[in-house]
Amino acid sequence: GTFNTLVAAVQAADLVEVLKGDGPFTVFAPTDEAFAALPEGTVETLLQPENLEQLTNVLLYHVDDRQLKSTDFASGANFYQPVLASARLCITSHSGVTIADGTGEVANVVIADIVADNGVIHVVDKVLLPGTRPDCH
Repeated sequence: GTFNTLVAAVQAADLVEVLKGDGPFTVFAPTDEAFAALPEGTVETLLQPENLEQLTNVLLYHVDDRQLKSTDFASGANFYQPVLASARLCITSHSGVTIADGTGEVANVVIADIVADNGVIHVVDKVLLPGTRPDCH
């Protein structure tokens, strides 16, 4: 019940089979509350068939094709380029893990290192959105 919106979005973007693949994957999984915090109508707009490319880009921004546990993130602030996406993230590891996205806003990893058959999941409290290169210092 925590990831209903994420599951619906992955299904709408036809990414279920990709994410069920062999991996390895690291998935930054936004909660339903994270999706609800987006401006009103954003999720509904993204789920419309004519916005499939934009939805896919947003979802792939949450996926890396490496298995990255929280201990694998270098100390301090560092750029990470999810291989399946075209925009960078700034991941800061220091007394927890935070992720700055292309909007300059920051998500917190609220549950780290959920091991899956094909990788690892980190639960985040914000939907990561591509945009400009985030500040990373």
